[in-house]
Amino acid sequence: MNILVNPAPSSWKKELARPVFKTKDINKIVKPILRKVKRNGDKALYKFAHEYDHVDLDSLLVGEEEIKVATAALDPILRTAIETAKKNIERFHQAQSSPELVEEVMPGVICRRKNVPVQRVGLYIPGGTAPLFSTVLMLGIPAKIAGCQEIVLCTPPNREGKVHPAILFTAQLIGIHKIVKAGGAQAIAALTFGTESVPQVDKIFGPGNQFVTAAKQLATKYGVAIDMPAGPSEVLVYADDSAIPSFVAADLLSQAEHGVDSQVVLVTHSEKFAKKVLKEVNKQLENLSRKDIAKKALNNSVAVVLETQQDALALINDYAPEHLIIAVKNEEEVVAGIINAGSVFIGNYTPESAGDYASGTNHTLPTYGYARNYSGVSLDSFVKKITYQKISAEGLKNLGPTVEIMAENELLDAHKNAVTIRLNYLKENNL
Repeated sequence: MNILVNPAPSSWKKELARPVFKTKDINKIVKPILRKVKRNGDKALYKFAHEYDHVDLDSLLVGEEEIKVATAALDPILRTAIETAKKNIERFHQAQSSPELVEEVMPGVICRRKNVPVQRVGLYIPGGTAPLFSTVLMLGIPAKIAGCQEIVLCTPPNREGKVHPAILFTAQLIGIHKIVKAGGAQAIAALTFGTESVPQVDKIFGPGNQFVTAAKQLATKYGVAIDMPAGPSEVLVYADDSAIPSFVAADLLSQAEHGVDSQVVLVTHSEKFAKKVLKEVNKQLENLSRKDIAKKALNNSVAVVLETQQDALALINDYAPEHLIIAVKNEEEVVAGIINAGSVFIGNYTPESAGDYASGTNHTLPTYGYARNYSGVSLDSFVKKITYQKISAEGLKNLGPTVEIMAENELLDAHKNAVTIRLNYLKENNL
């Protein structure tokens, strides 16, 4: 992890470039997978489980007995932790509910808008190098609150054909019953096209590796929506001398351990402070079970020393981090200057991992700079907003002439006539 001192703004994009995906090469692998699942359904999923997960499955669906056994085997302390996280996440997402909007914009013209749940959603839960049972909470809870009619969870099995017990416990705790043993691009294909065992869905959620990401983006070509474009996890920490170097180092490593293609960035005003943090990073790194992964991620990472807060904010907003930690004296002033970030963590005692698990905010966030134009997953992600309007006879008299003039000037005669014919009717019948 190198230290850059006062790099020119023109060099920021190059110096902070994320790891590059070879999209063309990835799609060469993913597209045939989608075609095979579309053509062969469950048969293809069994074949890919053998090929990629190295297991011959008896069934693609998790049975009730398997869930009971997994739940009984799960450490009670972990069960309690998951239940606590569930309460916080539920509370924050329930608070995002909004009542139906009704507004009489002019006499006799009433407009309405209400939330309607996406009917069928697919949740992809990674289960490879790290079984992300926390993502079951982050996706399943808002889907349930929104009222989605069908929720399908896909996650890869291990070599014994089992799903991680914590994933199964969390799913049943929320009330998700359709759990499919399928991972990778083949799972996304199954959710996109449907198979004998896997229902076709309207929208797909969840993180994954570069093959899952590519498959999700290809799914949009078949009329299936996705939560957002997503890539490897990332964090940017903005810290000054009021921050504690060991805290900052721990936050950087918490993202570096996600994957070899993750990226972490430190922004500070002091080269001395940056060196203290990197010393702590090297010290803590040796105690991590995933240190080999974290080491490779650190090769993609950088510490940047900038003289002014103005420069720091400019770099942060240009980079648009997935996770942004602010550990500076004037934190509220800095927070007010943030316009591009997935989720923000404020102060020395707010680790990013709190948001990953249990504070209540959602951890499914835009990466790779997409925080410039995408929000993280929320209750809104699982609903559609439908508008309605009802116009009375009096309302049409008030509004109609405006519509007639506008339609006429756009040379859309039929649009104008749809109003004129009604106004003439009202006039002829003295209504």
